Amino acid sequence: MLKLRLSRGGTKKRPVYKVVVADSRFARDGRFIEKVGFFNPLLPKDKKERIGLEAERIKYWLGQGAQPTTRVARILGENELMPMPANGNNPQKAIPKKDRKKEGSDDAKKEEAAKADAAPTDGAKKEEAPKAEAKKEEKK
Repeated sequence: MLKLRLSRGGTKKRPVYKVVVADSRFARDGRFIEKVGFFNPLLPKDKKERIGLEAERIKYWLGQGAQPTTRVARILGENELMPMPANGNNPQKAIPKKDRKKEGSDDAKKEEAAKADAAPTDGAKKEEAPKAEAKKEEKK
């Protein structure tokens, strides 16, 4: 499967990315078919030199069935080469990782308690439980 994806270059802590068309089985920074642009995340968003794309070649590869990765799809959407992808819903993203587990376990406990309270909604089931307990007491 062909992918439009970012290939990292630059030095340590100074990334510069190439937008490339590559087979999905190839390594991220390895072999690619064609370079179709670049992306420099260190520059401010309003600078022209931050992103450079070859629109004709990108449209060609999209027509050939190449699938953009999430980040490349956003870059292409911002440059109006394809529709902007829908935003994902990840409410956990704003919470630091060390706090996610704590809140997740509390939420899980609350949900389990709510399910346990909500489960016996039939009045008949509630009545049967005391009767069964009474029968057990009589047997003893």
